[in-house]
Amino acid sequence: MTEPSDRVRGPVHVDGEVVATKRIGGYRHLTLTAPGVPERFRAGTFVAVSVDGHVARRALWVHRVRASSAFGPTLDVVVEPRGSGTSWLAAQPVGARVTITGPLGRPFALPKEAVSCLLVGEGYAAAPLFPLAERLRERGCAVSLVVSAPDEAHLLSALEARRSARSVTVLTADGSVGQRGTVADHVADLVRRSEADVVYAAGPTQVLRATAAAAERAGAWSQVAVEVATPCGTGLCHGCPLPVVGEDGVDRVVRACTEGPVVRGDRVRWDDL
Repeated sequence: MTEPSDRVRGPVHVDGEVVATKRIGGYRHLTLTAPGVPERFRAGTFVAVSVDGHVARRALWVHRVRASSAFGPTLDVVVEPRGSGTSWLAAQPVGARVTITGPLGRPFALPKEAVSCLLVGEGYAAAPLFPLAERLRERGCAVSLVVSAPDEAHLLSALEARRSARSVTVLTADGSVGQRGTVADHVADLVRRSEADVVYAAGPTQVLRATAAAAERAGAWSQVAVEVATPCGTGLCHGCPLPVVGEDGVDRVVRACTEGPVVRGDRVRWDDL
């Protein structure tokens, strides 16, 4: 595997604009201008958006980057309205100005050779797997994609997934779309059937833990995009502790927004997360 390349150009802090907004199921998809961010983006990095009336920013996964459009380079993010901050973001109309910092964090590492890759994502957090799939396909990798959710309303881009991967598996816990069950129910069989050399995962902790464990049992190399609250997104506040085991075998706590969010699945101390 290659290591994530060092960012020659660091993140930028810019004023952006909402140029499109669309509700799809339980999510709001926003298309944003953010001068300098799309050009620096790597799959797995994220952006932090300032929220009116809140000190803490909201970290958002990037779902898609367009190099050119009528508005110039843009990026798409997926928002699930949960609290006051994400509800405020989801309610922003076309033309609203937003302050964006990014791209932030460490991206997914890409294989040096064309290998078989399994990508596993759940809910809105599956967003970074779509640009990752594009990069892997450009390198000649065989890409299998799993998208899961509790129900159909929270399934992210199942149709788009079929354009992004060689094979697609759809899982819903209630059986409303695709196969019934959770990632934990199916991931061991999915890793085996895909004959994956590398497994990538993005989603809630239980999804990441089950996927990393299945990859390790199968002898595959895994990377997970850990979702931890990141109040500043830049590493200054140390408010996003991520317990890991270092390369030297010593337990330590790193910052999810800078040393992560992408880390090796076998390095996370899941019981302490």
